[in-house]
Amino acid sequence: YPRTYYPHIDPYGEGMMSVEDGKHQIAYDVSGNPHGIPALWVHGGPGGASSPRSRRFFDPTIYKIVIFDQRGCGQSNPNAADNLQESLVENTTWKLVDDIDMLRKHLGIDQWGVVLGGSWGSTLALAYAQTYPNDVKALVLRGVLLFTPSEVDYLFCKGGTFGQHPLAWT
Repeated sequence: YPRTYYPHIDPYGEGMMSVEDGKHQIAYDVSGNPHGIPALWVHGGPGGASSPRSRRFFDPTIYKIVIFDQRGCGQSNPNAADNLQESLVENTTWKLVDDIDMLRKHLGIDQWGVVLGGSWGSTLALAYAQTYPNDVKALVLRGVLLFTPSEVDYLFCKGGTFGQHPLAWT
């Protein structure tokens, strides 16, 4: 298990992909080995974003690394920070799952070699693999969060995040 991240790398491809409803554009970038095993990073949140650090989870000599910002997040449009109401239109778990598959096809990838998701990203990665089982070879899930009532209660009401920054909740 590596104790450090892989070195910083710059993307060799990036863009905005319009999704099927035409109301959102998804920001993405591609880095690493252009002929490597396709690997997808699914960020947490909801409301999180990808960053250059996200690329560092994968060995760039082995993997073709794809990172993206989910609807309403990061560099995607519309962004919740700029227009919350518009960013939430058609922004559902199942639309996000379909966006992942649309991105795979947009990039000409037959099958993700690995999908790595953290926190909310673990939920989306799992939902993606269940919906498109032939389009993902392996999952790596960390900090699994399924947004069950007890998890939400712990994180935001009785512990977790609530207990870490009590002034923010008063």
